[in-house]
Amino acid sequence: MKAIADCRLYGILDLGYVERSEIVSMTREMIAGGVDILQLRAKKLPADEVLAMGREILPLTRDGGVPFIVNDHPEIAAELAADGVHVGQDDLSMEAVRAIVGDAMMVGRSTHSLDQARGGAAEGADYIGFGPLFATPTKPDYTPIGIEEIARVHEEHPELPIFCIGGIKRENLPQVLAAGAKRVVIVSGILQAPDVSAYVREVKAMLG
Repeated sequence: MKAIADCRLYGILDLGYVERSEIVSMTREMIAGGVDILQLRAKKLPADEVLAMGREILPLTRDGGVPFIVNDHPEIAAELAADGVHVGQDDLSMEAVRAIVGDAMMVGRSTHSLDQARGGAAEGADYIGFGPLFATPTKPDYTPIGIEEIARVHEEHPELPIFCIGGIKRENLPQVLAAGAKRVVIVSGILQAPDVSAYVREVKAMLG
């Protein structure tokens, strides 16, 4: 299984973009392209459905050596024995999450400012998401934070894996990397690509 420190491209299997019937084929294409880490995000679906999808996806990520992350549901992550869980600012504290998933499971935290990034680092998150950099339909209620603070958040937390997120696509990736990003999350760009695996390969090549 790939270590989080070695991951550069974080893909999210977002059920806002992918039909339930397509999750297995989409997972296979993302892994074939070389995605480093994969998260299941199903904001509007009931927990039992998220659990069922996780059971379909996990064998594929295991075979591909790709860490599998569950969004928002530490109980489901624990039941699946997933590789990690990702929580937002309004979700449980790190202490509460750890009480559910244990100390061995990876826990990521969404952050939307330098202060929140500091909080995520202080509470012991294994990695953080930092954004949204640009406007994105995935997070319509969040004000984009831009790319000006990318360099600073990396300077302040040199050992913490930081995944820049929010409106990042192949077209603006060079701008994001030039601003100091080392790791990125791409959602709709991947999921809506005509050839998903080819898109992922192109992005991976750009990340180096």
